[in-house]
Amino acid sequence: MTGTSTLTLLAATPLECTAAAPFSAAVLDLDAEGETRRIVDTIRTQMQEDLRRRGVVIGLSGGVDSSVVAALCVQALGKERVLGLFMPERHSADDSLRLGQLVATTLGIESIVEDIAPALEGAGCYRRQHEAIRSIVPEYGPGWKFKLVLPSVLDAGRIGISRLTVESPTGEVRTERLTSAAYAQLVAATNYKQRVRKMTEHYHADRLQYAVAGTPNRLEYDQGFFVKQGDGAADLKPIAHLYKTQVYALARHLCVPEEICRRPPTTDTFPMAQTQEEFYFGVPYPVMDLCLYARNHGVAPAAVARATGLSSEQVERVFKDIDAKRRATRYLHLPPLLVDPILEV
Repeated sequence: MTGTSTLTLLAATPLECTAAAPFSAAVLDLDAEGETRRIVDTIRTQMQEDLRRRGVVIGLSGGVDSSVVAALCVQALGKERVLGLFMPERHSADDSLRLGQLVATTLGIESIVEDIAPALEGAGCYRRQHEAIRSIVPEYGPGWKFKLVLPSVLDAGRIGISRLTVESPTGEVRTERLTSAAYAQLVAATNYKQRVRKMTEHYHADRLQYAVAGTPNRLEYDQGFFVKQGDGAADLKPIAHLYKTQVYALARHLCVPEEICRRPPTTDTFPMAQTQEEFYFGVPYPVMDLCLYARNHGVAPAAVARATGLSSEQVERVFKDIDAKRRATRYLHLPPLLVDPILEV
């Protein structure tokens, strides 16, 4: 981002006077109007000087992140230069399409529905998912649902291994431990979804000479909660510097529909309802925001504990998990590796 950061100035102040103002959620306060103006100006500069594209394509999921990015792009470029895509598939939540369409209508942007289920079927996404699940739950079949669940990072005896939760057609729910092979295949097959969505966004971007706008927030970008060449493949990422709490603040400033602002962050990836907390982060996003901010700014676990209601030991576990995820997902941020740099481009 270019220019002086209002966000940085506001966030830095409490740490400079910690004796008078103990660490608290106030570190994430921001000047919503000033930050909106700064992001909008940056989008315009990036589009005109770096990307040289006429407009943007955004995948609208019905979530707060994509809604905020769409609203920012409308302010930066005008509603006639923003295209919203809805990309439902077999496992999409029932309300995702409706909420995405609500955003498009509110903003007055053109939108297109692209059903990606046939592409996923042809690529073998669903078949490969089911093969992995049946290696653990042999009776899994039509009418069953599933999701992946990660134990809370706050639990002292936690083993950071995802488990498979399935629900039978009769409503029986059970959770099983995955083998490493089944887990790897299930995740690899599921990643088709993010890659097909982004491929579809790039098709429309190429067609219109537009850029693709990504929607990760700071938690997702920092902690590697994205798929390489999937939802990580975008030309610009306007809110990657904002913590989730701050994204919600901007959403209300930008008049994103209240139903979306109240909606818990979800993965919208598996047929069973699932929050981002139980799938990846392990703690609620307001707590994760403060822990990540504290880790980034050298705040002691004891101070974070007082601000979040956690114990110092729990904060230390969150810090360790933050570091572990950064190490494990560092490769996601790397560009293609070359033997020699090509200095001319």
